[in-house]
Amino acid sequence: MKNFADLKSLGQQLKKQQEQQQREQAERLERERKAAVEANIFRSSIGDIAPIKSASKHQTIPARPEPIPFQHLADEKSALQESLSDEFDADSLLETDGDLSYTRIGVGADVVRKLRKGHWVIQAQLDLHGMRRDQARDSLGEFLRKCERNGVRCVRIIHGKGLGSINKEPVLKQKVRNWLIQKDEVLAFSQATAADGGSGALIVLLKAS
Repeated sequence: MKNFADLKSLGQQLKKQQEQQQREQAERLERERKAAVEANIFRSSIGDIAPIKSASKHQTIPARPEPIPFQHLADEKSALQESLSDEFDADSLLETDGDLSYTRIGVGADVVRKLRKGHWVIQAQLDLHGMRRDQARDSLGEFLRKCERNGVRCVRIIHGKGLGSINKEPVLKQKVRNWLIQKDEVLAFSQATAADGGSGALIVLLKAS
């Protein structure tokens, strides 16, 4: 009887284990069913899903700056330096009066008198005093070119009186006279009146463009 009782007890245990497995399987299936139902509810509530199309990005290409004509500027500077010589002697062309006036050949002597009396209104001026020789020469050439392009006729060139120089002498005074005489567009010039700068400036008359 003892063996039979043990066998019966073992059978009951196996049955309980089988029932426990069936319950666990049933619970798992129920959980999966509920999850599927909830997923269907979520999908039906939001509808069909499509990926958002991203518009192609437009990349703006910045405009490239205009190239700087370094060679052209260098050529102009070289031509200017060659056209205005420091060795040119203006003494033979200048009158010997104290006003240091000059008129180009073919220009009437009355032009200088009109310059001194302010017959032509000064339309532009260039201040050179304090500059070194090369800087002053380049500035003068560029200034005259601009005046010619803009139709300017009468200008004032300030070269200074040399009060700040080592020997208290106007270093640029003679240089400016020499440079002006070499420029074809210069018809005449005269030392400025006291009101316009006196011995530290020249009033210059240019050709009509």
